[in-house]
Amino acid sequence: MDTLLKENAAIIPPKHPVYLKGPRSRSYELGFALRVFGQFLRGFRMLHFVGPCITVFGSARFKEENPYYQKAIQVGKGISKLGFSVMTGGGPGIMEAANRGAFENGGMSVGCNIQLPFEQKPNRYMQRSITFEHFFVRKVLLVKYSYAFIIMPGGFGTMDEFYETLTLVQTKSISQFPIVLFGKEFYKPLMEHIEWMVRQGTVSKEDMNLVLLTDSVEEAMKHIRTYIGANYKIKPRKRLWWLFEKR
Repeated sequence: MDTLLKENAAIIPPKHPVYLKGPRSRSYELGFALRVFGQFLRGFRMLHFVGPCITVFGSARFKEENPYYQKAIQVGKGISKLGFSVMTGGGPGIMEAANRGAFENGGMSVGCNIQLPFEQKPNRYMQRSITFEHFFVRKVLLVKYSYAFIIMPGGFGTMDEFYETLTLVQTKSISQFPIVLFGKEFYKPLMEHIEWMVRQGTVSKEDMNLVLLTDSVEEAMKHIRTYIGANYKIKPRKRLWWLFEKR
């Protein structure tokens, strides 16, 4: 299993994270832009043939005995049964569990990991994995190859990804993109706050039509299948390896 992951993993060399500390020399800024372009290019090459994905977000801190970890395994399995690849942030916790659910049930399992000050190792339940230097590159690719998001319980990173996706839906940057919030008890206060924003007029009620709050894996899969079946048609890609991508 570990050998398979190593053969299909790409690691982007670490750089000193100073790009948000104001203007630097023009040569540095050019080098930074080229490094970012390189990260995107490596991501495109690695993920081009992974198939249509559903991305699962959630906390990296949950251990195997946590009930949400066990639910995430079922979610990964359910996504595979729909015929989609499971994509996660590639780390431990919920990400590992969703990848595991796909991997152990014959599905495609993919991870987009991130370099952190505290080491986050890629989990071992993936056929393909790539590690990025910058969060913004990683988030673009997690959306680019996904047809739906499942948001399991998580922290700041999970909320960042949830709200950014809602913003993309609200601004019509993506359309007919189903989002599942999994964990009624966990997300009840969040939904109440969003409903308060609707009443204040800062959010349109229609913006939340694609969001489902549930504790049921079956209901989550039905919600995703309904929107994808009505709005997308998967067409086979031509077998062109113009950048020598691996199928």
